[in-house]
Amino acid sequence: MPKSIHQEDYAFFLRHLRAIREQSGLTQEQVADEMGVTQTFISKCERGERRMDLLEVRKYCRTMRVPFGKFVADLERKLNREKR
Repeated sequence: MPKSIHQEDYAFFLRHLRAIREQSGLTQEQVADEMGVTQTFISKCERGERRMDLLEVRKYCRTMRVPFGKFVADLERKLNREKR
């Protein structure tokens, strides 16, 4: 079965997601507490074992104090740079 054409982009998204958490200086447990979820939920999302929906990503960004629009714009710019 062929791999999804989006698999590489999704892996990049996951790295971006984790990077903003690490840059914020928060642990997975701290993020989980603020979001009202478990640390396991955050871990699975960051590893790609569980996909986050758009509203969950928005909440994740808010927890990091990163505007959702900036997160998306930065991700788009980085993805476009990777494609070159």
